[in-house]
Order: sequence, then structure tokens, then C-alpha cells
Amino acid sequence: MTASTGQEQPLNRNNTAAPTPGSKIVLIGAGDVGIAYAYTLVNQGLADHLAIIDLDERKTWGHVQDLNHAVPWSHHNTRVTVGTYEDCRDAAMVCICAGAAQKPGETRLDLVAKNTSIFRKIVGDVMEHGFDGIFLVASNPVDILSYATWKFSGLDSSRVIGSGTILDTARFRYGLGQYFGLAPTSVHAYVIGEHGDTELPVLSAGSVAGTSIHHRLEKMGESAGEDVDEIFVKTRDAAYEIIQAKGSTSFGIGMGLARITQAVFSNQDVVLPISTLLEGEYGFEDIYIGTPAVINRQGVRHAVELQLNDEEKEKFDHSATVLRKVMEETGLLG
Repeated sequence: MTASTGQEQPLNRNNTAAPTPGSKIVLIGAGDVGIAYAYTLVNQGLADHLAIIDLDERKTWGHVQDLNHAVPWSHHNTRVTVGTYEDCRDAAMVCICAGAAQKPGETRLDLVAKNTSIFRKIVGDVMEHGFDGIFLVASNPVDILSYATWKFSGLDSSRVIGSGTILDTARFRYGLGQYFGLAPTSVHAYVIGEHGDTELPVLSAGSVAGTSIHHRLEKMGESAGEDVDEIFVKTRDAAYEIIQAKGSTSFGIGMGLARITQAVFSNQDVVLPISTLLEGEYGFEDIYIGTPAVINRQGVRHAVELQLNDEEKEKFDHSATVLRKVMEETGLLG
């Protein structure tokens, strides 16, 4: 199999009508992930109004009060309220963190079917109330549910962003930073593919402090490559260990969601690893999957196709094929 080549002139998806302006956010799902995201929004002042919707109205009221009491020391005058779907009418962004958790004895396919049904109802309610902004999807399996949100909403794909591999990439960069003795912000390497067991690191395009990761590893010897392989395994399996220890992961993904939000509202044209629709990139179409993409005020400007070596391309093909099979089995693909 030959190595993948990048697109020199990627399609700009922002050639559609502008989404709702402003920085009002509706958060649907006030579990651990949703509230970690909400706290980060308040702390960083990324929203002027945050409306929170959850089935547990009493607990949601408590979260809203607690978050409002954090506002005086945040240096931002964020308004936090208990939300309804009517709040979606003038919202610039709706972030969905709701969904069912996998139960003992329940298959992954069962969970996909259950959450797809939940999303059909949620997205339908959002759109019925006149939403014309950007969806940010965090619920798992995030690639499939991002695709479902795109289909159910009828919005352009640029308006539906999944969290994708933003957390996996952060974990990988942290691990590499620890290994090389550098801040993770000096590490540039992506994890792409499914947010799950078939994801893969792209070491061929990675760099540390401006030098190729492969070059560094060659100078360090054979054991260094094995060390980095182990760092990726820990990256991929980190969620299982954290969930065993504390019941959920929340802070990392909360910050990741906030970073995507900042990129949108600040019109940054920055590249982040998210889940977005492929339109020929990597040889695939009609599938949401984790890849770097350019993010601005209108959502996804375009996906960035990394130049993969043969081994990476084979792994990516496998990841995309696994996702597509699950989508076909659940009826999302015709």
C-alpha cells in the first residue's frame, strides 16, 4: 500500500450562511463531562450566557447556583441559567454531553443504537426551536453520534463538530512531554481515527521542540521506539484506568471542549484534532472520524489530511472501516 498524500487545496466548507452570532451556549447533559466543560467556560469567560439542560432538574439547579457563585472571581460576567430548549433559538452553540452509559452485559452495538435514538430526540428538539448555530458533540461513541447529529439536524457538516481525538492527542502529548522532559505544548503529534480502540498515533508527522520524533528516536536507540509505543498504549487505555479509579473522566475532555469553543468564538483558523466529515480525505467519504481540521467562527473550514506512512495508512483504513461497519449495522448508513 502506498503512503497517503495530502490535499494541496482542500475544500472550504465555510461557503454557507453564517451561523448565529454571539457567544451564548446551551449545554445538554450536566454529568461529569458537561459540568467540567461548564466550569471551564465560566473560568475562561468563553460564553456570555450558559444555559444548562438536564433531566435531573434539581441537581441542575444546584450546579447553576454553584457556577454563578464562581463568577465574581472569574473576571468575566458570565450568566448561567437552568435552560430549556427555547434557549436554543438564539444560541451560538449547543454542546451535547448527554447519553446512556454502557451497562454490564450490554454490547457496543446496543449502546450505539440506544444513544442514536436519544440523539434523534435531542437534536430534533433543538432544531424545532429554531437553532441555527454550531453543534459540539462530546457523547460517546463520538464519531458515530457526530455523524448522527449532522444527519438529524440537516445542517451543513461545517456546523457539526465532534470532540474526536482532542483528548487522546492531549494525553499523548502529555506522555511524550514527560518522556522527553519537555512541556506538552512543545510536543506536536496527533492521534487520529476512531475515538476508541482503533485510534492511532501519527509519529511520522510528529515533532518535539521542532525536531522530528522519528529522528530523536533513531538517535536514542531501539528501546526508545518501544517506550513511545508503550506511551501510546497508555494513551489509548487511559480512560479505562481513570474510570476504574474515579468513576469517569471529565477535566481533560472539559478543557478540550473549551479549546474547541474558543477556536470557534475567536475565529482562530487554528488546527485541532476533532471528529469531522471526510469528503475524500484519506480515501474515505460520508464518515465522521478523528483528524486535524481548521476551526473558525463558522465551524470546520476543512479537514487536514496528514501524510501517513504505509503502516499508519493501513491502521487508519482499519479504524474507518470499523466505524463504517458499526454505522451500517445500526442503520445510519443506507
